[in-house]
Amino acid sequence: MKCLIIAAGLGRRLRPKAEIKPLALVGGIPLIDRVILTARDAGCDEFYIVTGYRGRRLREHLTALSGHTGIKINTLVNPGWEKPNGWSVLCAKNMLKEPFILSMCDHLYPASLMRDLISAAKELESGLMLATDSQIDNPDIDLDDVTRVYQADGQIKKIGKVLKEYNAFDTGVFACTPDLFDAIETSIEEHEDGTLSGGVRVLAERGLAQVHEIGGKFWLDIDDPDDHEIAEAQLKRLD
Repeated sequence: MKCLIIAAGLGRRLRPKAEIKPLALVGGIPLIDRVILTARDAGCDEFYIVTGYRGRRLREHLTALSGHTGIKINTLVNPGWEKPNGWSVLCAKNMLKEPFILSMCDHLYPASLMRDLISAAKELESGLMLATDSQIDNPDIDLDDVTRVYQADGQIKKIGKVLKEYNAFDTGVFACTPDLFDAIETSIEEHEDGTLSGGVRVLAERGLAQVHEIGGKFWLDIDDPDDHEIAEAQLKRLD
């Protein structure tokens, strides 16, 4: 299965740890390497990485990683990397014509989380399936930054960072069909919302945004030095 990874953003809050966020070391291994290796272990065999800020340096790193691991890595350039993250997803529209996995470059999780999602989504023919965490009292999660989800009957009903009513978190790991590209374009055209969450909302309105509960598995979004410290302390949970 192919895997799309978004790695184009500025990552300003993690700057004390690394000039280029995807190359920030966690346990001595760059974030982007951890995500790629985890996805490979979960069953992904070809990667599309969208780069932007300091993209040349990141692409050089990915070329080297591909060379010494044998993993097939394709790099894409988002010239509008300062725009919302849905624009980075759209960079892969012409490359991904079949179901694929989508992950953020700064979300850590064990391979079993993605492997279970792939299994749950094996019959997915339209829309997407998001790995969600219903443990909303998770002490490792930054409530000021996490994307919140209101889910019911196995479907996303609402998604966004400022939801007042929510019962799950977006872990940043999706099983998608190419319907996502159309949904993001619709979100941009009809709602002037170029975020990935905007595209998910469009699919949710169509009844095409399913959820897969991760069942207490560890995950973490690395946005700032505090998150980095948590990740370093929780490395064993990534096995």
